[in-house]
Amino acid sequence: MAQTDKPTCIPPELPKMLKEFAKAAIRVQPQDLIQWAADYFEALSCGETPPVRERSEQAALCNWAELTPELLKVLHSQVAGRLIIRAEELAQMWKVVNLPTDLFNSVMNVGRFTEEIEWLKFLALACSALGVTITRTLKIVCEVLSCDHNGGSPRIPFSTFQFLYTYIAEVDGEISASHVSRMLNYMEQEVIGPDGIITVNDFTQNPMVRLE
Repeated sequence: MAQTDKPTCIPPELPKMLKEFAKAAIRVQPQDLIQWAADYFEALSCGETPPVRERSEQAALCNWAELTPELLKVLHSQVAGRLIIRAEELAQMWKVVNLPTDLFNSVMNVGRFTEEIEWLKFLALACSALGVTITRTLKIVCEVLSCDHNGGSPRIPFSTFQFLYTYIAEVDGEISASHVSRMLNYMEQEVIGPDGIITVNDFTQNPMVRLE
């Protein structure tokens, strides 16, 4: 076979395009992912708007349960504090609560999960299907993880928030690592008390905290 020294040229806009595609796939939850992907990229190649319908519109077309923070909280309780869960077991839990299989597969693909899944990372990506923005996504994650039943602002350990924010920003790809580090340092020094706990209000109502 003839060999060539000609280097492969990867368009600089390709990584961002693929990230936008992945986020759109999670938001839309297409029943036929392959056909939807073909339509998506064909529209882009023709300079048209891709077929990105909102999740609420898609839910009306099928009998699947709609993804909600409450259902994610049910799944979290079933994981029962484990950091790692096997994909097969999580897929079965997902099926029992009647959530769309394509959404599960989309989260698996975006997170590049294999047989063993880091539950908090999976949960964060599932919440992003509801959150639209990073701030909204983190708010939903906090609501799912919080064990505070006193009616106050949902709260989680700041160390957990650090992990989640860093991961979501990394997957999103549009927020610099330096900005994430700057925000986390500010919150740790100026917002978080000696108990090491962060509340939703700490990052949604503080004008000095801009996660995006």
